[in-house]
Amino acid sequence: MNIKFEPIKRNTLTVSETAKYLGVSTDLIYLLVREGKIIHFRLGRRILFKKEEIDKWVQSQMVGGLDDEQ
Repeated sequence: MNIKFEPIKRNTLTVSETAKYLGVSTDLIYLLVREGKIIHFRLGRRILFKKEEIDKWVQSQMVGGLDDEQ
């Protein structure tokens, strides 16, 4: 019998993966977590992030843009 398994696709990020994804330091990620400014969850002592929630958070942080009056 030849069984093929699909690789597991993670949708969570660690602190260091999140920092790299956002292009910031891990210290900043820990600060955002401590201040409750970034969505995360804990699994034991580990702090994890859902990639889709990070993307939504980034979108909510966007400021500025094109002026509608042209």
